Amino acid sequence: MKVFKFFEYAYLAIMCFFLYQAYADWGSGEGRSYMYIVFACIAVFMFFFKRNFRKKFDANNKD
Repeated sequence: MKVFKFFEYAYLAIMCFFLYQAYADWGSGEGRSYMYIVFACIAVFMFFFKRNFRKKFDANNKD
């Protein structure tokens, strides 16, 4: 399904947004940039998790 693939790549877009925010807030000294980096890592994890789930789902539907 194309909807699942769309949401996979949406997580990559979210990761890019959080990495940009981390870069923009890096010099502020408030520690927000670390929070953004953690959220970016979670988005990468979710991308691979959803991709793996979609591939398993497609393989089960193919049979």
